[in-house]
Amino acid sequence: MENTASFKPTLIVHGGAGNIQRSKLPPDLYAAHHASLQSYLRSTHTLLKEGSTALDAAVHAVSLLEDDPLFNCGRGSVFTTAGAIEMEASVMVTSIHPNSTTQPGSIKRGAGVMGVRNVRHPIRLARESLLRAGVAADGSPVDDGGSMHSQLIAPYVETLAKDWGLEFCPDEWFFTQKRWDEHMRGLRGEEEPLFLTQGTVGCVCLDQWGNLAVATSTGGLTNKLPGRIGDTPTLGAGFWAEAWDEIVSGGAEAMSDDSVGGLLRDARNWLGDCMPQFLRDQNTPMYSSLSGDGSSKQLDLGVEKGCYRRAVAVSGTGNGDSFLRVAAARTTASMLRFSSPGRFPSGLADAVTAVSGPGGELQRSAGARWNKTGEGEGGIIGIEAELVPVNRASDVKLHRGKVVFDFNCGGMWRAWVEEDAAGNEVERIMVFREQYQ
Repeated sequence: MENTASFKPTLIVHGGAGNIQRSKLPPDLYAAHHASLQSYLRSTHTLLKEGSTALDAAVHAVSLLEDDPLFNCGRGSVFTTAGAIEMEASVMVTSIHPNSTTQPGSIKRGAGVMGVRNVRHPIRLARESLLRAGVAADGSPVDDGGSMHSQLIAPYVETLAKDWGLEFCPDEWFFTQKRWDEHMRGLRGEEEPLFLTQGTVGCVCLDQWGNLAVATSTGGLTNKLPGRIGDTPTLGAGFWAEAWDEIVSGGAEAMSDDSVGGLLRDARNWLGDCMPQFLRDQNTPMYSSLSGDGSSKQLDLGVEKGCYRRAVAVSGTGNGDSFLRVAAARTTASMLRFSSPGRFPSGLADAVTAVSGPGGELQRSAGARWNKTGEGEGGIIGIEAELVPVNRASDVKLHRGKVVFDFNCGGMWRAWVEEDAAGNEVERIMVFREQYQ
């Protein structure tokens, strides 16, 4: 890989969000979820530290969740009103490094599959759909059985899965009594005795080369209509990853909203072309992270002019129809990408809260139906990474991404690794805003 390994591997996993209440989450059920998430977090973190790409690590984590009947994906998927299981999954990649070729799938960037019935790991089908693009990096045709299509639906995509050698399982593998009972109670209009998540699992990873990947998988909403397509396989709704260069024209006046420099910066960002020519030349300076702790400081760049680079990846979970209506994932990234320097949002955490936090865009989209139908409920996890140009290899050090999340409902299962004040890695597994007691 052509880029110097410069980032500390980072990841966050989510296991569903919704009307999760302490009174309906007994200790044994909490312990089971905690143990599963901790196990999957550890194995995925180990892969990243051993040199796995972000894409492979994220797909690994979600594959484990798809085999676990505790979660609404793969083996634990919910049923449609017709009593069938229709699964969805997606992957998307980006890189903090300009013109990076270290990230598999960079030609297509994102792919989703939907309506999948008997493929054991829909997330692996999404990965194959991403990687099998039918073209090489130089644009020449490649006979890999794929195409440049970003979204594929069953039954045709299942035929591709067979051609690609993916594992299939009978209906019995996916059936769980818990989900069937939820299905029947829902048809009868009965209240759930235990907590009911709105589904979807996901993982966001940052690898040592500065590549970001997001993988998301779901069985959908309990008793959804047959053929319903949710946010999970839809680019920009339930998942997103992108990187961009932000212009630094020098000085506070040049960066202000009402100045020529500020207007120029905004216009060039909207056009997606803010990288100055000197960064495109053969002697492009190396990049270094904006801050060692991963915090966002848009104006404290350490350079007088040029560009600094940002990358984000997010995965959503909750009421998918609401995520679709507000294009939640892409909206989150766009708030950050197209914001004015020094103004809200200052980082991905602010944007995630504005969309999926209490009182945010998802909640507002439900209107008078909020707290009545489950509409608008959900949460988002993500990772952001930042770089500024440096000219000496000695300036490059180990840098960090920043894990973020927020939700507007009773709870969201999530697990991540963070550093304490002494620099030790600490595993965090939570469902509520406070620790489970």
